[in-house]
Amino acid sequence: MTRAPSIPPSPDAPPVPPTQPQRDPSRDHTLGRIRLRHLQCFLAVAQLGNLRRAAEALSITQPAVTKTLNELESLLGQQLFVRGRMGATLTDEAQAFMRHANDSVNALGLAVDSVLRQPDTAPLRIGVLPTVAPSFMPGVLQAFALRWPRLTVRVSTGRNATLVEQLRSREVDAVIGRLSDPELMAGLSFEPLYAEPLVIVLRPGHALRAATNPDAKKRAVVAAAEPAWSEMSAFPFVLPLPGTLIRQVADGFLSRHGIGPGASLVETLDTSLARALVLQGDHLWFTPLGAVLPDLQAGTLARLSVDLTPEEAVGLILRTEPLAGAAAQAFVAAVRAQAAARREAAKSQRTITTGNRSRAKKSIAGRRDEP
Repeated sequence: MTRAPSIPPSPDAPPVPPTQPQRDPSRDHTLGRIRLRHLQCFLAVAQLGNLRRAAEALSITQPAVTKTLNELESLLGQQLFVRGRMGATLTDEAQAFMRHANDSVNALGLAVDSVLRQPDTAPLRIGVLPTVAPSFMPGVLQAFALRWPRLTVRVSTGRNATLVEQLRSREVDAVIGRLSDPELMAGLSFEPLYAEPLVIVLRPGHALRAATNPDAKKRAVVAAAEPAWSEMSAFPFVLPLPGTLIRQVADGFLSRHGIGPGASLVETLDTSLARALVLQGDHLWFTPLGAVLPDLQAGTLARLSVDLTPEEAVGLILRTEPLAGAAAQAFVAAVRAQAAARREAAKSQRTITTGNRSRAKKSIAGRRDEP
């Protein structure tokens, strides 16, 4: 029996559509019923760990949060939270669901932004710590302006927790700040840029500095010797606000050296106010080095030789979603370049400072040995 020859398809015949994978009706049914409010409510509870706080963040009632979560669990056929006195804990299924839910909400937000505004024309909104801005941001903004001269950059300052919350709520696009508590960093990334010590700053003619550093006029940046710690209590202090990381470093230093409260105390993160208090009086200002570096380099302010440790890292905080737009990517590149230059300068300064202190100690020892 002979086999009939195969006949090639006619070129005019319509193309045969590719075989489509079989659709899962139950999956399609679930996807069709999940709403944005389900995802937003789930993410709020997952990030805040508490139904009441999630309700406040979403501006709805706690029963509404409970109802929405129950609906989502019913649609998925899985329990997502274990509720208890300590709050709501994610189940294993919820951990897997959370990453995709977060990506979905972020992607929808980017889609809306792409329609409501033209890319790279809206102002770039940056949050930065007030103690970081004076020395770090000018170089960043100058480098960024070379690439994007017509784009507005809107810079706001505030407490670290406030800036992180603004980033989470999309009020700013990036934050230059410090690593915050884990519950506040959910959905965010922290990239360390540089670390800096806390320093004690005073005016060049301050009585405390003159007493501890006879050569103060020759060296405006670093004093030659540490003062007697008890003498510091005779002068007013300017300290960071309570609850901040840098305040914890300052309090630890004062406690270790048995230094009591100053003659008076001002608590502020306002660098302009602190600077004015130092220049116009006898205040001792406990502040990150970056807040006063330009003044120290110009000789407008001076510092005592002691560095308060541990050094706290300053970093770039972003949402974990991909950066949207070339302008934001260019800004991040400028931040990283400025941080690299800052680290290199700090390394050189440490070498110089160590040499100066070594020579100062030898000079003092030599004078003591003179007959």
